[in-house]
Amino acid sequence: MYNRASTTALNLGWIRMITTVMFDLDGTLVHFEYEDFIKAYLEAVAAKVAHLTEPRGFVQQLLLSTDEMIRSLDPTRSNSEVFWDHFPKGLGLPLEEILPVIDGFYENDFSHICRVLEITPLPQARSMLQTLIGQGYDVVIATNPVFPLTAINERLRWGNIYGLPYRLVTSYEDFSYCKPNRQYYEEILCKLNREPEECIMIGNNTCEDLVAGDLGITTYLVEDCLLDDGPFRREPDFRGSFSDLVRFIQSEKFAGL
Repeated sequence: MYNRASTTALNLGWIRMITTVMFDLDGTLVHFEYEDFIKAYLEAVAAKVAHLTEPRGFVQQLLLSTDEMIRSLDPTRSNSEVFWDHFPKGLGLPLEEILPVIDGFYENDFSHICRVLEITPLPQARSMLQTLIGQGYDVVIATNPVFPLTAINERLRWGNIYGLPYRLVTSYEDFSYCKPNRQYYEEILCKLNREPEECIMIGNNTCEDLVAGDLGITTYLVEDCLLDDGPFRREPDFRGSFSDLVRFIQSEKFAGL
């Protein structure tokens, strides 16, 4: 899937092989309990649609349609198209009735979820990202694209890392694959015209993030909010705490990758 000729970039007199730094979002750049987030999200969105459908059945269908999105390997349809083709049918509601309500939830209510979460902003995160961008790296927010961009931007705000000139933010509107499918990372490479050897993926999930290594992408596992998916896990090239990651990115070892 990659037809780009191998290139190198000159930066301050040394040859840089890594041109692109991909970051997972939840648990990597923004720290909170992911299960608490999912619980609060499902409760909030179910309350929003309670006038249309029974909340418990709504949540069950939402999860089923999300799984449908994750399993899809159809390059001709975005994740959003897969979800919205599946979701209203399972609810027995017309698309034009449910879609405006969900869109309204993301626009007006999703931001309130942070009030019930113990979110730990990472003071070094924004400065680290700014430094990488300033040095000429392409920085990608490689969050699982199962949410609309509106929701992803809100989570960036929670971590005080919104508004930076990212090369790419992966969302369900613009991507056809999800983690842990390796095609998700192939899609990033194709969109950016990059070779795997030019990239590093940084995340906290031993399956969803480290599967990038199957393509030859360098991987770094952030262990503060570790998610270890048992038999599907991969081993990283590097690992450590978020503070370790900041020091690693500042080191000659990273510059020499």
